Amino acid sequence: MGKRLTDNLSSRYIEAANNLRPKCARRKIVAYVESYDDVLFWRSILADYEDQTRYFEVMLPSRSSLAKGKKTVLMNQLGRNMIACVDSDYDFLLQGRTQTSRYMLGNPYVLQTYAYAIENFLCYAESLHEVCVTATLNDHPLIDYAEFMRQYSRIAYPLFAWSVWFYRQKDQSEFSLLDFCSFVRLDAVNPHHPETCLAQMARRVNKKLHSLEKAHPAALGEIEQLKQEFGELGVTPDTTYLFIQGHHIMNNVVLRLLVPVCNSLRREREEQIHQLALHKVQLQNELHAYDRLVVGVDQVLRKNTNYKQCPLYQQIRRDVERFLKTLKAPATPESCNTHS
Repeated sequence: MGKRLTDNLSSRYIEAANNLRPKCARRKIVAYVESYDDVLFWRSILADYEDQTRYFEVMLPSRSSLAKGKKTVLMNQLGRNMIACVDSDYDFLLQGRTQTSRYMLGNPYVLQTYAYAIENFLCYAESLHEVCVTATLNDHPLIDYAEFMRQYSRIAYPLFAWSVWFYRQKDQSEFSLLDFCSFVRLDAVNPHHPETCLAQMARRVNKKLHSLEKAHPAALGEIEQLKQEFGELGVTPDTTYLFIQGHHIMNNVVLRLLVPVCNSLRREREEQIHQLALHKVQLQNELHAYDRLVVGVDQVLRKNTNYKQCPLYQQIRRDVERFLKTLKAPATPESCNTHS
C-alpha cells in the first residue's frame, strides 16, 4: 500500500515537472528588437497572440555579439519564424523615399511602432495621470495632462512639418532633427501655471517659423501638401508629440512636466500627514511608510503600460494579426534584406 502511494506521488511529481517545461511542440517565432529597453514593449504585444501552436521569444538582434540598433535588426534574414520589431523613427513618414523606408513598409516580417519610438507610447498623454498617481500615491489631478500635450503638439506641429520636409530633402545642414528638438523643448515648468512654459516655447517656434518661411518661400506649397499627407498617416496637430523623437519627448518634455508636478503632489501628501497625525510617533511612522512606498516618476514612466488604447498601438496589433495570417498560408521563400 505504501509503495503504491509512493509511486502515485512520484508519478504526479513527474507530470507536474513536465507541465512546467516549455511546450517544445509549439512553433517558436524569434522577434528581434533594437535594445533591452524594447523587450517589455514588444513582449506585451506579442504575448497576446501566443497559444498552443506558437510562442514568441523577444531578443536582441545578434546571438554572437552585443550589437544593437535598427540596422542590426534589419540585417537578419527575416521570415515566418523570425521577425523584426523596430522603432519607426522618421522612416514611416518618409513613405518609401529611402530604401530602408520602402523595406519597412513592404516587408510583412517587419513590425514598426508608427510613433517615432517606444518612448512616445510610454508618454501617451491619457496615461500620465496614472503615472503620477503611481509615483506619488496622490490622485489629485493637478493639471489636465492630455490637454497639456494637445497644446504642446499644436505649437510644435507647423515646425514639425518643416523638420520632416528637410529630412525628406536629405538636407540636415540647415535644420537638423537636433535643431528642431531644441525649439520644442520645455523650460522650467511651474505645475500651478504650466501654460507659461508653453507660451515660452510658442515664442521660440514662431520666431523659427518666420525665419524658415522667409528663407524658403518656394517650399510653402510643399509644406501644405505635406500636412495633408500627415492627416492620411494619422499625424494631426493634436497628436504631433507621438511622432517627435522619443527620447526628446520623454526627457525634455514629459519628465520636465511630471517631475515638478510629482514633487508638488508629494509635498501635498506629506502636509496632509503632518496635519492629521495625532502625535510625533504616528507622524514619523506615517512619513516613513509613505517614503518607502513612493517611486521616482522617471522609473514609473519607463515601466508605463497604460498606452494600449492609443490608435497607433492598435495599428501595430493589426500588423501582428496580418503577419500571423501568413503562417497559415503555404510557405514561400524567406524575405531578402535589400535595404540600406
